[in-house]
Amino acid sequence: MVPAIPAQGDAAPGESPIPQAPDDAPRDGGAARDPGPDDAQAAPEAAPPEEATTAARLREREDLDLLFAELAQPEGENWARAETDILRIWSRSGSAAMDLLYKRGEAALDAGDSATAIGHLTALTDHAPDFAAGWYLRAVAFYMDGDYGPALADLERVLALEPRHFAALTQLGTMLEELGDRPRALQAYRESLKIHPHQEDAQDAVTRLEQEMQGTDA
Repeated sequence: MVPAIPAQGDAAPGESPIPQAPDDAPRDGGAARDPGPDDAQAAPEAAPPEEATTAARLREREDLDLLFAELAQPEGENWARAETDILRIWSRSGSAAMDLLYKRGEAALDAGDSATAIGHLTALTDHAPDFAAGWYLRAVAFYMDGDYGPALADLERVLALEPRHFAALTQLGTMLEELGDRPRALQAYRESLKIHPHQEDAQDAVTRLEQEMQGTDA
C-alpha cells in the first residue's frame, strides 16, 4: 500500500494566464451552399472527436501496461527504453494549450525559478485536474520552494490519478525522510522500487534506512 500522506493546509500559489490555442474555424460569413460531388472526395468522414480521444486513451493504457511490464524486468536493458516511453506518455495532456503550460513550468523549474513554475503549473492543474504529470511537476516546484505541505498534497493527487507513478513515490519517500518519518519513507521507496526496480537513488535510500532502523522494529 502507498503510505498515507499527512493532512496539509491549502496552498495558494499564483496563477498564470492560459495560452490560447488558435481558432482555425472559418468565419467568412458567406451563405451556405449545397455540397458538390468533389466535396465528398475532398472531405473523408472522420470519427467523432470524443470517440477518437477515447480510443487513443485505450491504446495508450495498453501501451503503458506493456511498458510497465518491461520496466519491472530485473535484467536486460529494455527497462531504460520503457522508462523513457512511460515518461513521454505521461507528459502528454491531450491539449496543446495545457502542454504549453507544462513546458513553461518545466522550463522555469530547470532555470531554478520555482515561483514562476508554480504559477504556470497552478494554471495547468486548475484547467487539467486529471493530468497527473501537472500535479507531480507542481509538487516538485513546491518542494524546491521549501513548501512541503502543498507538495505532499499534490503528490497525493498524483498517486490517486496514477498509482504507478514511481517518481511521485520516490519523491514522497524523499520528503518523508527529510521530515523524519523514516518508516513511511522506507515504505514509499519500497513501493516505488516494486514498480521501477532500477532506481539507484531509491535503492540507496532503502539500504540507508534499513541500516538506520536496524533493530528498532524488534
